Amino acid sequence: MTGTEAHDSYGEKPDPEDHNAQAGPQRDTPPPENGPGGPSGPEPPHPNAPHTPGEPPRIPMPRSSVEDTGLPLPEPAPAPLFLEHRVLKSLLGAWALAACSPEETAAVEDHLGTCGACADEALRLRDAVGLLHPPESLDLDPTLRTRVLESCLDRRPPRIPVPEWATPYDAETARLDALLQDIGDAEWHAPVRLRWFEGDEQTSRRTTVAGVIAHLLTVDGLVALTLGLDDPLEASAETPTPAARTEAFWTTSHFPPTRSVRAPWREQAHNLVRTVAFAGGGSGRLPVSYGAFELPLRDSMLDRAFETWVHAGDIAEAVDYPYEPPSPRHLHAMIDLGARMLPTALAARRQAGLATPGQTRHLVPAGTPGRSLRLEIEGLGGGEWLIPLDSPGALPSPDHEVAHIALDGVEFCQLAAGHVSPEEAAAGQVGDREAIRDVLFAAASLSRM
Repeated sequence: MTGTEAHDSYGEKPDPEDHNAQAGPQRDTPPPENGPGGPSGPEPPHPNAPHTPGEPPRIPMPRSSVEDTGLPLPEPAPAPLFLEHRVLKSLLGAWALAACSPEETAAVEDHLGTCGACADEALRLRDAVGLLHPPESLDLDPTLRTRVLESCLDRRPPRIPVPEWATPYDAETARLDALLQDIGDAEWHAPVRLRWFEGDEQTSRRTTVAGVIAHLLTVDGLVALTLGLDDPLEASAETPTPAARTEAFWTTSHFPPTRSVRAPWREQAHNLVRTVAFAGGGSGRLPVSYGAFELPLRDSMLDRAFETWVHAGDIAEAVDYPYEPPSPRHLHAMIDLGARMLPTALAARRQAGLATPGQTRHLVPAGTPGRSLRLEIEGLGGGEWLIPLDSPGALPSPDHEVAHIALDGVEFCQLAAGHVSPEEAAAGQVGDREAIRDVLFAAASLSRM
């Protein structure tokens, strides 16, 4: 047998009809030279032969375990929850509100695919959730109410309009009432400290949220008396001052004021606005007595709006409630009232010996120009005012300007309310230092209980 014949017959099945064919290669037959492929065929490698570098191994190496790599092991898949039908049904409400855990959500949703009754109930609950609305926030734009009212009044003017000088009081009482509506019963007893200036010293009085509303009720009663309305104070005070009336109300009450004081205060505020609207613009000249001084009704309504905003801020601070300043137009009217009251406050402090005595050469008769201070109010509601220094009846004149003060509008109001001391007021100051000091302390003296 030649080499080629051996290559062609190697590994073939022998023909059973061939009696001369062998069952397989004989063990004593030497293999062909140069391997089974003949002289040119490659020789198979030996199983124990060493591995040649650069060539892939014939047997793959075992893979390394993830524990040997130092990498974090994957989290095992959580086992699905198997809950009873009654438990799954009780979770439908929480599922509709998206308040279930991921495992509970998966269990409920799997159950909804097999239980028609629960699927219908879940659909009804999901539709009901869409009808729920979160409580509306009261932290709105301070000008929103004014803009809405102006838009409505432009379309259909009211038959009996509210005078322009009464709208700040109407707006501030409405804003305070919204704050009171948003607090709980316990917060009506939160401590509040009323602050104001007496002389050159800051003083205070401790009360509660309900006590502050009682204070506003009794002082607003001074305006109610002027308009012929009922006095909320049952027992008469020794003097008709705001502080005396408030102390009389607190003293004669059998129990400390509670949230029940809100209703009479809000009703009185509505009656005041309604009455001045029916009385017309001419009623603004009616004098309102505060005991030690008088204000015309139009200025008194601005004064009540200012105090309502200030004490609303005191309440908001006590109950940790956000509260914004009045609208720029109303804030400007309040600042204007304070600027117009400064000459009288300066004269009162000079008579009491609390202000720098005026020099003879500076005193001027009423109606003639005299020394003046320029009050510049920056920010929303700001403007400029010339304040006569030597006499309430003197004419302010830019030619006789001796000092200039610049203040933020809200800070000026806090100074006039006695919440910021004259020394702490961040004022830009130029000119006569004594005149500047007198005006700042006169602004603080406008405050009262």
